[in-house]
Amino acid sequence: MKYSNPQIPEGINTSKQHPLKEFLMLTSGVLVLIVAAVLLLGFFADKLAHHIPFEVELKIVSQELLDAPEPGPMQRYLEGLTERIVSAQGLSEEMPITVHYVDDDTVNAFATLGGHIYMFRGLLEKLPHENALTMVLAHEIAHVKHRHPIRSLGRGITIGLALSMVSGTLGDMMANQIVSNTGMVTSLTFSRDQERESDKTALETLMVLYGNVVGADQLFVVLQNAEGTMKVPEFFSTHPLSAKRIQHIHAFSRELSGSTTAAQATPLPLDFPNWLSLGATEKEHE
Repeated sequence: MKYSNPQIPEGINTSKQHPLKEFLMLTSGVLVLIVAAVLLLGFFADKLAHHIPFEVELKIVSQELLDAPEPGPMQRYLEGLTERIVSAQGLSEEMPITVHYVDDDTVNAFATLGGHIYMFRGLLEKLPHENALTMVLAHEIAHVKHRHPIRSLGRGITIGLALSMVSGTLGDMMANQIVSNTGMVTSLTFSRDQERESDKTALETLMVLYGNVVGADQLFVVLQNAEGTMKVPEFFSTHPLSAKRIQHIHAFSRELSGSTTAAQATPLPLDFPNWLSLGATEKEHE
């Protein structure tokens, strides 16, 4: 048997691609898998959270949220309107709604855990009629009806925990922030699909209460026009407004009533402006 020692060709174990390029391709593939896994977990968390009993939400929120709002003419008016909306939407007694009038010039309104709705004076001052007010309030109550707060919270916590397995610091910070915010007066960010779902339910509510949906888009039009001339209202941060969303409202309106201009909007009570300024006046006399 004859032994030979052939010359090994150069580069036989060397990739033709640059090592940095291979590293970037591998890293990109891992990131894609992580993003896909996180999105999938968020999807399933959203679906499962919908079936969590509402009483769990009531236990999650802090005593600060459960305290009864301060009595006053605006508070009582909003509570009466809320009762009508709750009845029109067919909410059960196991899903109580508590509306809070906030005497602050912030242009905002939001729904949070446990059926708590916050309506700010800054937003109410811009409403031209009761239809617009009912649209906003019914929209926020619809978020509760469709369990959007708990679904958004569940999705956020799940994504935070998933990220904690990848990066302990980033994931823990996100999860801790989400959990700590559940006991505070804070709004939750809802998806565009959830916003459209609440818009549709609110329009159906207007049809039940007034027999029309006139002026349902008025608030969104006012805020959209104001966007270019002043600081963007906080309302925009949690309620993505756009011309496309207003078009969706118009389409829903035509579907429900066949017309958006045949009827007149219901005016606000004559004392409504006085109710808005009453809280600030009382504070000045303290």
